[in-house]
Amino acid sequence: MSGPLQRPAVVSRLSDLIGGTPLLELATTGTGSRLLLKLEMFNPTGTAKIRMARAMIDAAEAAGELRAGGRIVESTSGNTGLGLSVIAAERGYTFTAVVDHHAAADKLRAMKALGAELVYVDDATAESGELATAAREELAEDLARGRDNTVFTEQHHNPANGLGYLPVAYELAEALDGGIDILIGAVGTGGALCGTGRALAGLVPGLAVIGVEPEGSIAFGGPAHDYYQSGTGTPEGAEIGALVDFGLLDEGAKVGDVEAFATCRAVARTGLLLGGSAGGVVYEALTRLPAVPPGTVMVALVNDGGEKYMDTVFNDDWMAARDLLSPATESDVAELLAKLRGPR
Repeated sequence: MSGPLQRPAVVSRLSDLIGGTPLLELATTGTGSRLLLKLEMFNPTGTAKIRMARAMIDAAEAAGELRAGGRIVESTSGNTGLGLSVIAAERGYTFTAVVDHHAAADKLRAMKALGAELVYVDDATAESGELATAAREELAEDLARGRDNTVFTEQHHNPANGLGYLPVAYELAEALDGGIDILIGAVGTGGALCGTGRALAGLVPGLAVIGVEPEGSIAFGGPAHDYYQSGTGTPEGAEIGALVDFGLLDEGAKVGDVEAFATCRAVARTGLLLGGSAGGVVYEALTRLPAVPPGTVMVALVNDGGEKYMDTVFNDDWMAARDLLSPATESDVAELLAKLRGPR
């Protein structure tokens, strides 16, 4: 039987439900080390990025850059755009999302349903599905330049992005009484991991912060090439975001699409759907966990769930067409997970 009934909050805006996301213990070791997932898909829109979307709009309003009836412009692969769509709808703004065909189709449909205007950077990417971050940024800047009551939120360089994640640090510190040893998360704009990590390091002495990006991303060096993990990393030709704080990171790791997506598919068999980049983070965390000192508490930031990836990560045909389907890797991850999870 479940515990005592908790009375749900009654709120007047969807954004009032942001935050307070749960922690799930995914794995433990015989030496008492634990891997906990901060499940940010329990935010409205199913993603952490609504936290920073609200913070960026709050900052624009406070600075007088955005007034009643104004327009918001942002380059997005989907999750930031979903958050901005909600905030724009609540506050009476027009939101223009500059997108490419690399984004998950469900994210694009959802933004449009929420009232966003979608502007594709290049219809030529429709067949190839290429990531066009640099071109998106340039077009978004052009659309906002010189227009009154119009703001390009520029998530990769907006300080309010990182500030939007300060509550994540406070939520973690309170939930775990400061007992956190390692924070691991994806690095795209840098806002989620670095914003959380900077605040949490001030509350938890000795905290280690580990960043994860896709193989092919350039933030941590190495050869650049295309990748399919969306909403994370820095593709070739794009500028590394100002919010990526290399001085804060103790280590930067890379995970390939095959391993990231195999992890999503293996973890799904436990009842939990992860987004593609979250699969990369969880893969890195799971493979590290057996080697950490006894009693280590590792927290992985899961920035979105897998429901938006039914046409991609969880579609065998889509995966096979891109040489990403690897039953052997899925089996390896499932075996490791079973070993670490034990009986439930």
